[in-house]
Amino acid sequence: MTAFDPAAFLPDELLERIRGRAAAYDAQNLFPQEDIDELREAGYLSILVPADRGGAGFGLAEASLLQQRLATAATATALAVNMHLVWTGVAKVLRDRGIDDLAFVQTGAAAGELFAFGISEAGNDLVLFGSTTVAEPQPDGGYAFTGTKIFTSLAPAWTQLGLHGLDTTSPDAPKLVYAFVPRTEAVVTGDDWNTIGMRATQSRTTQLRGAVAPADRVVRRVDPGPSPDPIVFGIFSVFELLLASVYTGLARRALNLAVHSAQQRRSQRSGKSLAQDPDIRWRIAQIVLDYDALGPQLASLSRDVDEKVDHGPRWFSLLSGVKHRAVTTAKAVVDEAMLTAGGSAYFADAELGRLYRDVIAGLFHPSDPESAHATAAAAWLGPLES
Repeated sequence: MTAFDPAAFLPDELLERIRGRAAAYDAQNLFPQEDIDELREAGYLSILVPADRGGAGFGLAEASLLQQRLATAATATALAVNMHLVWTGVAKVLRDRGIDDLAFVQTGAAAGELFAFGISEAGNDLVLFGSTTVAEPQPDGGYAFTGTKIFTSLAPAWTQLGLHGLDTTSPDAPKLVYAFVPRTEAVVTGDDWNTIGMRATQSRTTQLRGAVAPADRVVRRVDPGPSPDPIVFGIFSVFELLLASVYTGLARRALNLAVHSAQQRRSQRSGKSLAQDPDIRWRIAQIVLDYDALGPQLASLSRDVDEKVDHGPRWFSLLSGVKHRAVTTAKAVVDEAMLTAGGSAYFADAELGRLYRDVIAGLFHPSDPESAHATAAAAWLGPLES
C-alpha cells in the first residue's frame, strides 16, 4: 500500500502562498479569505466527504496529516478550517456507522458551503452535555434557537452554522437539539475578535435571535448529560483529533524554525554555528523528543475512529488526552524554540513570536486541562464519590 503523501493534495506552492499571507492577516486582525478561497478551489473543504458525494474520500488519518501540514504554514487558517472539517468529519463518522443524518453536510461541503461550529457558550462547562441556548420547537418540526455562542470561527464567511440548544417544552423534554441554521438576520455576528493570537480565525461571538433550523436540518435530539448517542462521540472524536493535529503542526513549524535559527546563528566567542553549541543541541534534542511522540498517537487514534475500533469508555480519556498532550507539548516546543532563536523571536512580527501567541489558544479549547485530567482520573480511578 502506498503511503499517503499530504504534499500531493496540499502542494508546496499553495502552502507557500498561504504562509506568505499569514503575517498580514495576524497583524491586521483579518479573516484569511484568500486562503479559504484557494483551499475551496483545491477541494480541501471536502477532504472528508466520500467520493460518491463529490469529495476526496479521505479518512481522519489523512485529514490529520493534512491539517498538520496546513498548520505549518498558517496555524490560524488551519484552526478556522478545522471547525468546518469537524462537521464533515462527524458526517463521515455517522455514515460509517450506518447513520446518514448529515448527508446534506457532505453534499454541501462538496458544493463549496462552509460550515461553522456553534457549540461553545460562555460559562457552559457542560459543553456537549448541556446548553444555555433555548431551542424552541416549531409546528413544522423545525426549531428556533435563541442564545449566545462564543468562539464561532469562520464568522465572516460561514454559510451554515451547526449548533445545539436545549428544548424544555416538548412532551419528552428536556432534550438537547443538534441542528443547522443558515445565515439570516436572526443570526448576529459580533465584531469582538481582538485576541493576542489565532487572530485570523475571526472566532467572533454569535447572537441567535430566534434563528430557525428547518425540520430537515434538525439532525439529533438527545438527553442532556453524558450520552451514548453517536453524534456525541462523532463531535468529540473529530474535534479532539483535528485540534491535536493543528497544534502538532504548529509544533513542527516551531521545531523547523529552531533548527534553522541554530544553523544560521554563530557564536562570537567560538566562531562556530550555534548548532555546535552543547546547550543549543540539548534544547533542540528536547524539542525533537517531545514532538516525536505526537504523530504516532494521532495516527493510531485517527485510524481507530476510521476503522470503528471500540475502546468503550476509554475513548473519552484517550481523545481528551491526545488533545491535551498535543497542546502542552506544542507550548513547550515553542518555549524552547524561542530560547533557541534568541531575542529576535520576541518581536511581534517574528514568526516564532506569532506561534508563541497562537499556541496559547490551545489551552482554552475543550478539553481544557482540568477536564482532561478529570476524564483520565475517572477512567482509571472511577467516579468521585458523592
